[in-house]
Amino acid sequence: MLPGPDAGVFITFEGGEGAGKSTQARMLAEALAAAGEPVLCTREPGGAPGAEILRGLLLAREHDWSPAAEIYLHFAARAEHIARTIQPALARGDIVISDRFADSTMAYQGYGLGADRALIAALTCLLPVRPDLTFMLQTSPAVAANRIAGRRQALDRYEAMGTAFHTRVADGFAEIAAAEPDRCITVSADGTVDDVHRAVLAVVASHRSRVV
Repeated sequence: MLPGPDAGVFITFEGGEGAGKSTQARMLAEALAAAGEPVLCTREPGGAPGAEILRGLLLAREHDWSPAAEIYLHFAARAEHIARTIQPALARGDIVISDRFADSTMAYQGYGLGADRALIAALTCLLPVRPDLTFMLQTSPAVAANRIAGRRQALDRYEAMGTAFHTRVADGFAEIAAAEPDRCITVSADGTVDDVHRAVLAVVASHRSRVV
């Protein structure tokens, strides 16, 4: 059972590159705000001034981090994000919507890069907040590749990694979702932006007494 709005609600969007997480997180936040709900939309890595600095280091293609260093950098950014942004908003009773959270570290670093999953799981257990509801946006490799190719900015470090890496990331998200079906709702992201948004809103409506 999710907490009521007086305690705040934490919703996350997860998925691989090209799944449309940022767009869907923003659209859900706008829909809830239009309905009069207090909403904060944020992202990872980032979401707080210090965490945004670490985001730049993590996504830049100039440096190849060791697996352990990469994990700790993500959790350092997450600690700032939680302390400076997420916890204050939840304490106000806001609905916090985040584009990525700890599941991405497990999928990208743990599955994609083969880093220590036990370490990631242990650090995740130490976090003072946990998502109440997670949308796992699932897209086919061809659709994801087309969306990434259509972006006008240079690819970041993770976007530039090969097909095998992205396949392992997708497998990781699928395993995470299967292990936590009460929290994780898988939504096909191969359709149009509006199609996916309608699917997200349908999930929110079905969880309405728990979410808003």
